[in-house]
Amino acid sequence: MRKNAISTAIIKAKCPRCRKGDVFAYPLRNFYRFHLTNKQCPVCDLRFEREPGFFFGAMYISYAFVVGTTAAVSLLLYFAFGDPGIWVYLLTIGVVLSLSLPLIFRYSRIIYLYLFGGARYDESLNN
Repeated sequence: MRKNAISTAIIKAKCPRCRKGDVFAYPLRNFYRFHLTNKQCPVCDLRFEREPGFFFGAMYISYAFVVGTTAAVSLLLYFAFGDPGIWVYLLTIGVVLSLSLPLIFRYSRIIYLYLFGGARYDESLNN
């Protein structure tokens, strides 16, 4: 198995066991339904939500994404635009976080599922 196959599966939001089935029911471009997760994998029938409230833990990963995004935008504004006023920081960070909300939501769930979902890759499902 190629070393970068797991990162490709995470980027494409695929099942951690078979790496073929979609974790989310709708594509990211469907703004009103981007957050809906499939109950189980359409390919290997793995249950994604291990127990009720399983994905609440993804909030910690989401928090890390928000802190990282805030730090990156702040540093960019500071060094590229010569430390503008506080309202520029607040407005820019607010806009960037609002636009990246669907990505942050999805990838915090995907990473949490891969780290704590208890499913390991099964190569026999790909044959």
